[in-house]
Amino acid sequence: MAIESIDELAKRLAESVPQGLRSMKDDLEKNFQSVLQAGLGKLDLVTREEFEVQEAVLARTRQKLEALEGRLISIETAKATSKKKKTKKTNKKKAKAKKK
Repeated sequence: MAIESIDELAKRLAESVPQGLRSMKDDLEKNFQSVLQAGLGKLDLVTREEFEVQEAVLARTRQKLEALEGRLISIETAKATSKKKKTKKTNKKKAKAKKK
């Protein structure tokens, strides 16, 4: 969260304080800012920029994975087709040998 957002939120919290405590508004606002910054600092957050970079990396990785999956399927298909052809040839040879 941007510092401006924290400042704005702290200001709104200080303004929501009852009239009797308004004299302490500046102190409350500073305390609210400190508490909000400390609380948000403990969270494991990333900036929008970092998020977008990781999102782009994930998209590229997903594209590469899909391309690799496609290649793997074509290789497996080619291998299975090759095995079937070899099996047919072997069976034909065995059949000829039995006839003799």
